[in-house]
Amino acid sequence: MPNVETLLRDHVTLQVDCIDRLYLNGYVPTLQRPQHLWWYLVKHKGFPVPSPVLLKKWVDSFVTNIRGFADRNRIPIVQFERHERKEDVARRRLARFRHAEGVVFIGVAQEKVNGFRVVQKNRRTHQQRRDGLAPMFSFYRGSIDVNQYYFYILDRDFGLCFIKFSSYPPFNVRVWLNGHEWAKRQLDHRGVAYEELDNGFSSCVDPTRLQQTCDSLRPEDIDAVFRKWLRLLPHPFSADDRRAGFLYDLSIMQMEVSTTHVFDRPIYGRQFFEEVIRDNLDIGRPDRVHLIFDRRLLVRGKNRTPGTFRTRVLTEGVQPSLRFDYKRTKVKQYFKLARALRTETTFNDTYDFGVGRRLGNLPHLLAIGRNINHRVLSLERVAQHCAISAHTVERLVLPTITSDEQRAPALRWGEPRTMAVLSALSGFAFTPNGFTNADLRERVGALYDAGPKGYSTQRMTYDLRRLRLKALIQRVPKSHRYVFTAAGRREALFLTKSYVRVVRPTLDRLEPQLPDDVADQLRRAWKACEDAFEDMIREAKIAA
Repeated sequence: MPNVETLLRDHVTLQVDCIDRLYLNGYVPTLQRPQHLWWYLVKHKGFPVPSPVLLKKWVDSFVTNIRGFADRNRIPIVQFERHERKEDVARRRLARFRHAEGVVFIGVAQEKVNGFRVVQKNRRTHQQRRDGLAPMFSFYRGSIDVNQYYFYILDRDFGLCFIKFSSYPPFNVRVWLNGHEWAKRQLDHRGVAYEELDNGFSSCVDPTRLQQTCDSLRPEDIDAVFRKWLRLLPHPFSADDRRAGFLYDLSIMQMEVSTTHVFDRPIYGRQFFEEVIRDNLDIGRPDRVHLIFDRRLLVRGKNRTPGTFRTRVLTEGVQPSLRFDYKRTKVKQYFKLARALRTETTFNDTYDFGVGRRLGNLPHLLAIGRNINHRVLSLERVAQHCAISAHTVERLVLPTITSDEQRAPALRWGEPRTMAVLSALSGFAFTPNGFTNADLRERVGALYDAGPKGYSTQRMTYDLRRLRLKALIQRVPKSHRYVFTAAGRREALFLTKSYVRVVRPTLDRLEPQLPDDVADQLRRAWKACEDAFEDMIREAKIAA
């Protein structure tokens, strides 16, 4: 079977890096706090008392404008059912839409959002009410269930997207776009032929032009399409409000950066996942592998699915995927429509990497996502080309002295504790920002029986020192996190894979206690070698 390197080198017809799904938060910076709402109602609008009645009138006016907009433009309003996939509804509606651009439909769903709640501060007596004492209200931010209005839009430049308005102050919005759909529209405008692969590409007559197009998506393009539709859709803020500075700004809530490799034949994609899944199953990372079967398995009852299920070769009906997590950032690798390898980094919180949420940070976040995707692919290549020199092996398995005269204890190859540490360490090869003592200790403890005392923090500290002095890992400055060195990743993989895949299974097959009639080619060859060696000893007359 081909390995990962040859599959990606010889059997990929198209490689594309692109922003995939992009989910943005639209908010008015000057209307996010209770004091902002008070200023809006009292100072800007001139109401003497900031009453919840005013909020209700504001909400009713906005909803009336939405329904009037729908009636004037003959736009259907659809109530989403519970657990219904909104994207499926949108695709069905889009298939019947006959305009080049416009609002396809307006979806309504009740959802929990963070809005302004109110509490009355003073309890007025009957006499105080007769004397005209005004009530006093206090506002705070809290969870509230309100209707959300989804404007599903077909845009000339971005294809199908939506802008979701909350119907309650502070009237935050959500914007959903897709970078692949934007790239398709740009290629259409320029007359470049391509074939689609769902929200992606399966081929293109000019791959270089395609990649350049994907790279050219800017924050200004996204902001421009948002402002364009704000001018056309019903708006909770009047022209006077906007002139007073109540304007929407955009921030990044979720962003997917994808790298797609399209294989010339589906079998090569399945072979890729067989090789990668094998690497993840036997060197300490089985929790990363997900297999989704295209059938429901019933394990109880009279109609339970018969048979025993084992996965050896990935065939039709199996959707393999690998997942790697770091804080709220998730990396996923899966076989897209049995044609393409999709490596996808999803940012759910940009602060995981010290990047702000403002839309202007999109290019920086895109660069980080691409680097993570390509790093995963590079690690998968290295995992199958991890041979090291005999001198390097000797340096690792024997005690040595470092350049600054520190004694580096041996990493005894084959010792259970050492092999558990190296195997657990290999599980962090894909981690974007390293690991801590506790992270590694948890994995080692699952692989190694340390006796009654368990695998303690002190033991882990000692083993981390061994790994650091042997230059497999290095400490991240000003932190308690560790990362692989460039050579350390290859060395850890080699020591682990050579023991797990060669030495241990070979010794199991050569176990002397097994009966001699075991039909094993290696065992028969080893027995013949032993017999020949004993004959030589007898001929030399040096037997004990």
